[in-house]
Amino acid sequence: MSSLSSGSRFAAAVLASGALLAAAFPAAAADHRPAPRPVRSAVEVGTVHHVAVPGRGHHAGNRADAEWITVTNNSRRAVELRGWTLTDAQHHSYRFRALRLGAHKSVKVHTGHGRDTWNDVYQNRRAPIWDRVDTATLRDARGRVVDTERLGHRHH
Repeated sequence: MSSLSSGSRFAAAVLASGALLAAAFPAAAADHRPAPRPVRSAVEVGTVHHVAVPGRGHHAGNRADAEWITVTNNSRRAVELRGWTLTDAQHHSYRFRALRLGAHKSVKVHTGHGRDTWNDVYQNRRAPIWDRVDTATLRDARGRVVDTERLGHRHH
């Protein structure tokens, strides 16, 4: 009989501990503290720059050559941008080649044609891609979102 009562005591202990755990989880779920904000990267997307191209009509000049967006490193250390991507809402994507962005430096990502330098890189597109109201998304080489900038929206 003693084995039955020790088995019963064991079962009661297991049930009691399960009840304690069940009671603890809803209490944790009911905690309404806001989730911690993700740490924002020191590398950020700037605004799109549209430059008026002289000429007649909508197709005068290459408007893609007059369009760029900045990417800025606000940290005290250089950041290697190889494999990072900059994408718009329509999924036009630019993948950075070997580019070490220095501390507190910016690079202009031009839509049109040109020769890449430390300060300017080119997507070599024929037409502008950034709409007046668009979203620019910067992802690191692992595909994680680093920064998102809503373009053309008023910030409050």
